[in-house]
Amino acid sequence: MDKPAQKAPRLPSPTLQSVGEIYAKCLNVLEGLRNQAIQDGGVRQSPRFPITRVADLVGRTTAAIREAEKDGRIAAVERTSTGRRVGYTLAEVNQMREAFGTRPWRDADDPVSIIAVQNFKGGVGKSTVSAHLAQYLAIRGYRVCLVDCDSQGSSTALFGYVPDLDIHEDETLYPFFRNMEMTSLAYAVRETHWDNLYLVPANLKLYSAEYELAARISRSEPRLLNRLAEGLASISDHFDVIVLDPPPALGTISLSVMRAANALLVPMPPTVIDFSSTTTFLAMLYETLQLLEERHFPVDFSWIRFVATRADEQKSMQRELLGLMRNLFGDKMLRTVLRDSAEIDNASARLMTIYELPSPVTSRETYVRGLTYLNGVNDEIETQIRMGWPSHAERLRAEGKL
Repeated sequence: MDKPAQKAPRLPSPTLQSVGEIYAKCLNVLEGLRNQAIQDGGVRQSPRFPITRVADLVGRTTAAIREAEKDGRIAAVERTSTGRRVGYTLAEVNQMREAFGTRPWRDADDPVSIIAVQNFKGGVGKSTVSAHLAQYLAIRGYRVCLVDCDSQGSSTALFGYVPDLDIHEDETLYPFFRNMEMTSLAYAVRETHWDNLYLVPANLKLYSAEYELAARISRSEPRLLNRLAEGLASISDHFDVIVLDPPPALGTISLSVMRAANALLVPMPPTVIDFSSTTTFLAMLYETLQLLEERHFPVDFSWIRFVATRADEQKSMQRELLGLMRNLFGDKMLRTVLRDSAEIDNASARLMTIYELPSPVTSRETYVRGLTYLNGVNDEIETQIRMGWPSHAERLRAEGKL
């Protein structure tokens, strides 16, 4: 008997093949950018700080630091062959804080601050704000975890990873969303090259989680909206601040982020299109919060703040919109504007932040200006965080911030 003819294997369509080739080329480019950003034999390093900056961070004079080095309370910093200090690492700065008793950690009775950096429009600077905020707080001495909830993995990339090359799906939130029997998110929390700053990375697989969660929630499993909150609760004792970088869309992961967060930071560029989209975001947020309350999943933010991002105040329309935003949002609008900065763009092109640049890429003036914008924004957010901690209230009064 003749054997049935075997079907020829199905070949990918020209469009599918073309997209696959383009994707592979893009990954190669990102891999090259990552490798260029790696320093000192393949290890990413956080910045070093001069002793004057360290004195400010630690809350002691340079003389006190030198005296503590002499009497052995803190280790002497590495020096060059000419005797010059090479600068202090963040780990060394934190060791000084320990020795001097100036760590800014929250008390055990203070609630961990969980901040969602959220807007439903892409391109507003969400991941830029998230990564820089996390690193700023680490520099200030807090224990920080940055949770990348976005399948695009932009925050993950700013820590030197190419998400779809360097991160496996089992190292992301994906397994925790899928497996209800898992009780801890600790498996996904990884150290970074920043002392006391940890990362839960993301990659493209989180895109699948959106659909899987939506399907399961529709099958009468609404408690899945609490899944991220449960995961963060399992690790929260180890941190002062957890920063969440959610997807730029209203989906099940974004809803989970809202349920998990206790503070909301909304980045928005001062353009008509972005103002319009943020207005839509607020309408959707209002309706979503109503729906969650009706289903007995209330959201309780201790504070909501708006921050103007990618601003260019040389443009008259942007100046007008900034004035409008300040009038509309009042004290919910951060005073500091995060202006458009070439140095932030230069750092991002190297898969890092401006806090990590070893030297200015354009000019010293542009570099300092970019740092000033970021520090101003992040200082205001730090104050908001500390206001939520009863143990910090007296210190805030002493600093004239209350």
